[in-house]
Amino acid sequence: MKAVAVLPGKKSSVHEREIPEPGLMDQPHPHVCKIPEGRAVLVKVLQVGVDATDREINEALYGNAPPGGEHLVIGHESFGQVVEVGARVGEVKPGDYVSCTVRRPGGSLFDQIGRNDITSEEVYYERGINLCHGFLTEYFVDDAEYIVKVPRDLKHLGVLAEPASVCAKAIEQAFLAQERLQVWRPRRAYVLGAGQIGLLATMMLTLRGIETHTIATRPGPHLKSEIVEAYGATYHSSREKSLHDLAKQVGKPDLIFEATGNPEVCFRAMEVLAHNGALVWTSITGGSQNVTIDGARINLEWVLGNKLLVASVNGNRRHFELGLQALSHGELTYPGVTQKILTHPVAGLSHYKEMMRLLENKEALKVYVNVG
Repeated sequence: MKAVAVLPGKKSSVHEREIPEPGLMDQPHPHVCKIPEGRAVLVKVLQVGVDATDREINEALYGNAPPGGEHLVIGHESFGQVVEVGARVGEVKPGDYVSCTVRRPGGSLFDQIGRNDITSEEVYYERGINLCHGFLTEYFVDDAEYIVKVPRDLKHLGVLAEPASVCAKAIEQAFLAQERLQVWRPRRAYVLGAGQIGLLATMMLTLRGIETHTIATRPGPHLKSEIVEAYGATYHSSREKSLHDLAKQVGKPDLIFEATGNPEVCFRAMEVLAHNGALVWTSITGGSQNVTIDGARINLEWVLGNKLLVASVNGNRRHFELGLQALSHGELTYPGVTQKILTHPVAGLSHYKEMMRLLENKEALKVYVNVG
């Protein structure tokens, strides 16, 4: 069967290749975890979302092939349909629509209790990213433990299950951490960035009844600003208004959700957070960049203001379920809005060059491959 892969460590090595079609008896990750007997699920891939992670792996910035191999099948945002299940699988059945979690457990205590999303080990295992093959292929098999059912009425948004899980986890982590305050009712939130993560976070925060301001670079109107406003939030351009100016205009935020990938923005956000507030970093800032900040003032204000910085990455099965719940709630509250995020479909695995080209296009909000 066809797959799209890279040769990790070799820049611009993305290519199409033939790999064996899996069956229920196969073990996709024998080097890290094995599927218990009767717990396998075979999935036909329908769509795979791609993002900056896939582009950066192709740029040889990170990523490793499974042990003993030279290639890595990329793609970590899966949506498909169950073809066959093992004798001990009761969670899903053939015909069900599903997504699949990304990280696989290592040997830490957190991994062993089902929290592989917060593994304490330096080496981590992620499908399509590091040491485990991904989903940009025609079929995959995995343990039912990692297969997440997508409601049939939500199948048009199923490819957003993974990014939605990232947002759902990050917001939940902020609220869990803020239990330290005993009573925390955030009234105002800033979302920094209006890519897919920023937009989904905007939706989830407005669904909580929080006054939400989403800040991105380009002045509106355009698709991103239209989606933000359709979610009931307010869009701002950082070219027209700084974070400090926004804070003076609307008030300091109780919660900041950062999703820019810009280290300057990550640290500047620390300067405008309200007392008892939480700043959540979700993006990865690659490369090297020095940022100059007034460390003494930030130290003073953060200590005296009981402020909190939370970093959040990846999501486990429960976060996928929370993300799907939010997508469903969003469809009921803002019908048809979230689908506008799906801007650039690619017609099949053979068009992987177009896929990579679109990932360089700043107008491409969400690139995804129609596989099935």
